[in-house]
This record gives sequence, C-alpha cells and structure tokens, in this order.
Amino acid sequence: MDLIGPTSQSYISQRTRLHYVDWGNAGAPPLILLHGGRDHCRNWDWTAEALREDWHVICPDLRGHGDSEWNNNGHYPIMGFVFDLSQLIHQLQLAPVTIVAHSLGGNIAIRYTGLYPENVRKLVAIEGLGPSPKVQAERREKPYHQHWIEWIDKKREASSRQPKRYATFEGALSRMHEANSYLTAEQARHLTLHAVMRNEDGTFSWKFDPHLHAWPLDDVSSRGLQEMWGRITCPTRFIYGADSWASNPEKDGRLAYFGDNVSVTEYERAGHWVHHDRFTDFVKELRDFL
Repeated sequence: MDLIGPTSQSYISQRTRLHYVDWGNAGAPPLILLHGGRDHCRNWDWTAEALREDWHVICPDLRGHGDSEWNNNGHYPIMGFVFDLSQLIHQLQLAPVTIVAHSLGGNIAIRYTGLYPENVRKLVAIEGLGPSPKVQAERREKPYHQHWIEWIDKKREASSRQPKRYATFEGALSRMHEANSYLTAEQARHLTLHAVMRNEDGTFSWKFDPHLHAWPLDDVSSRGLQEMWGRITCPTRFIYGADSWASNPEKDGRLAYFGDNVSVTEYERAGHWVHHDRFTDFVKELRDFL
C-alpha cells in the first residue's frame, strides 16, 4: 500500500486551534504518539514511519507547542492538556485507542487513561510520571507562599523577555545537541528543523511559548493522581533511561499505586529521550508490546 504523509490537520479545543499530523492508513487501529514539553509532533517521525503500515498514526502538537496556537494568557495547566487529548479522541472517534507518549505527554496520557480506562487499549509512557517522591518532598519543605511568589516572578520574566533568537540555524542546532548529547547529527537536524520558526529579520526562534517555563502550581493533588493511576486497566509499559534525571517508579515506590497490568523497562546508555537514544531497541519493544 502506498501511504502518503504526514498530512497537517487541525481541530478545535477550548476555542484554540490545535495542530496534528496524520500518517494515513485510516483503516488500521488508531495510535496516538504524544510528545513532551517544549517539543513538537515531528519528533515522532522515525517511530511513525516504522509503525504506519500496521497503525493509523496520529501525532498532535500540544497547545503552546509546535504548530498549535499559544494560550493568550500563557497559562498551561496539565488538566487543560488532558482535555485537549480527550477532545482529539472524541472528535476523531478514536476510542479505543493505543497511546505512546513521552515526558509531559506521558503525564497527560496517564491521566487521560485513568479518567477513561475503557478508551485506551494499551499505553506506553516514557518517563511520564512527573516529579519523583524525593523532589515532591523537597518542594513541600518550601513555604507555600514562596512557590507562588516564584511563579509570579517567572511569569513576569516570560512576559518581558522576547523569545531567544539565533542568528543562524546552526546556532539553534547546537542548542539541540547541547540538550541531548545522545542525538545523532541526522536526528538533531531533523528535530531542530521542525522546532524552529524563522523570524522576519531572518533569525530563528523556538516555536514553543516561552510561558511554558512558568509551570502552573494549581494541579491535581498527589492523592488524586494516585487514584487516577489505580484506575488504569489496560496493559501499560513505563520506559526509563538509566542516565536520565527522571526517577524510575519501580525503584521509588510509585509503581505500588498501579495494578499488575503495569510493567517497567529501563534502558542503559539512554537519557530522557529513550525513543531517540535507543531507537532500534525502543521500536522493537513497541512492536512486541503493542
């Protein structure tokens, strides 16, 4: 079968136009690939190309990311992202759907699956559980009012600062390599190509909203999250990189809030972006698990 694509599409959620790419093969089972924070949907291109013969692959740009619109108020609560995902699945009638997600996308997908367990056939989340118990404990030691003061300061900084401009594409490419040293030259160039926009003066800036640096404090409680986690019934795989900053739930105790349907894989010689750092092994695991 000769598949074309990906094709750019859009849908409306919370009065905002959001972008996604559709890799074709609409008659196949639906598979959503959801990117992480300050990333974009085209970071999944290699995975989508590997799976598109067997799946109808859809890769959304989160609001404030990629080619999706920014929020006018610069406020991005996680449950707002969860609503966007629920709207995509609802509007395109994708349920029951399989989801593979990374980092922030993993956090969103895990919450959605806990809310609507009947809508997800299988779930793979790469480092998507958010801050570790250790980090959360450290945060609780700081006075509550201080968190809000720091958030206001970050918002003001984001409002007063112009998006960083790189004089050349190579400057942005260098920053991409700096963020993930595991990337090959080909991977870094491809990711940067879809991550930047050219400004009117010929410089390059990242597409994501600078306000994404100021993470909202209003969120679901730890107890609420744990309840959502316990509601997940589909086969679920959590993937971690041994060299990442993220905490493995099998080692930090968070796996206890999930059922026997959840398992964990850890990759040596991999950081936060396991799907790039160990691509061949990652795709093999996906094929076997899905």
